[in-house]
Amino acid sequence: MKNCHLFNNLDKESYNELLSRFHEEKWPTSTCVLNQQKWFNNFYIILSGRVKMYQVDPESGREITLFLLTESDSFDLLCLLDGCEHPVFYESIDKVKVLAMPLVDLREWLNKNPQQYPNLLNYAGKQMRLLENFVSDIAFIDIPTRLIKLLIRNVKLDSDNLVLINDLPNKEIAKLIGSTGPVVNRHLQILKKKGIIEVSRNHLEIKNLALLLRIIKLQKFRNPGQK
Repeated sequence: MKNCHLFNNLDKESYNELLSRFHEEKWPTSTCVLNQQKWFNNFYIILSGRVKMYQVDPESGREITLFLLTESDSFDLLCLLDGCEHPVFYESIDKVKVLAMPLVDLREWLNKNPQQYPNLLNYAGKQMRLLENFVSDIAFIDIPTRLIKLLIRNVKLDSDNLVLINDLPNKEIAKLIGSTGPVVNRHLQILKKKGIIEVSRNHLEIKNLALLLRIIKLQKFRNPGQK
């Protein structure tokens, strides 16, 4: 929890007092809790594993993944901020370990420790910017470029290794860019033929990051309004 941005710079006494209010939960792979009261009443910090936050269209059943959350990320931030229900769904991608605390207890702790509110606002701002970029990409950028941007965002810079999405099936990658599994597969195969990536069953690896970055740079040159 010390790596969670919401609770930076806590002294030892405050940290221990806060930690004592949390309890640990373990969720198996592919756990999806449809009872939204669970999210509305509790706040979670991810200790290990990945959790996707997604929306489902009630008519078509189509899903779109808004965030792929991982270690040190937290949710549900909106319920904490405004006290209203948040009609989204969460599903564990892996075996997930979280710390959980009732929202009422966290609000009480924050009222006693108002110096932590700037961290809360900074984290909320970061999430809002990510969501803003996501919406802009969906509205203005073609699917191949969205896919390339997703790959670049998830490259570990010190090793050029792809993380977080490297073992996701195509249908899950598609939900991160507002597309479908077959469309994503087609564009991945194009990148594979160019020697940019290596694709095997549920494994994706970057082979030529420089060329991937070059494609994005050319796209920005042709479309200077893109972010």
